[in-house]
Amino acid sequence: MRSTCCAALLALAVAGCSHAHAKASPQSPPLDVPAPPPRAVEPADAEAPPPVPLPQEPARNAPARPRQAPPREQPRTEPPKPEPPKPETPPVEAPKPEEPPKATPPTTLQTMPTNAEGEAERVIRAALQRATGDLSRVDYRALNSDARNQYDTAKRMMRQAEEAVRSKNLVFAKNLADKAAALAAQLAGR
Repeated sequence: MRSTCCAALLALAVAGCSHAHAKASPQSPPLDVPAPPPRAVEPADAEAPPPVPLPQEPARNAPARPRQAPPREQPRTEPPKPEPPKPETPPVEAPKPEEPPKATPPTTLQTMPTNAEGEAERVIRAALQRATGDLSRVDYRALNSDARNQYDTAKRMMRQAEEAVRSKNLVFAKNLADKAAALAAQLAGR
């Protein structure tokens, strides 16, 4: 039963679609497009309105300056005459000012404990030795311009790390040594 209902509905749907085309009537003429309306343009005023004068600026009252009296002519005085020489007396020694205490050199800010400095310095030196060994295996002449730039950067970082170790800036030195070692390892692996 269901199959016959479905078949009937399908037949109706197919039949309805076959006649769904619009029919054009041959008697109706095409639509005419109306002409545009005339433009109404108002002429501009020939005379420009008179300019409006600017408002008057308020008067400025400058603060009164105290007047200075003209310089009075002072009587001329002759320079003092030198006094006659006095008999010589032994000079009295003035007490010597106390020398300021010698300034102690500023203390270095330590970012790591004193006992760990030796270990950190050893780690930095090991990284610098690895970088030196890797760079010694690289043929500088065979490198392209980018690789040469990296080689020079690694060398510069190694020098800066050495200076930082000498000045006891171990955190900065470790950072530089690690970067130099990484660049040297990349160059050696080429």
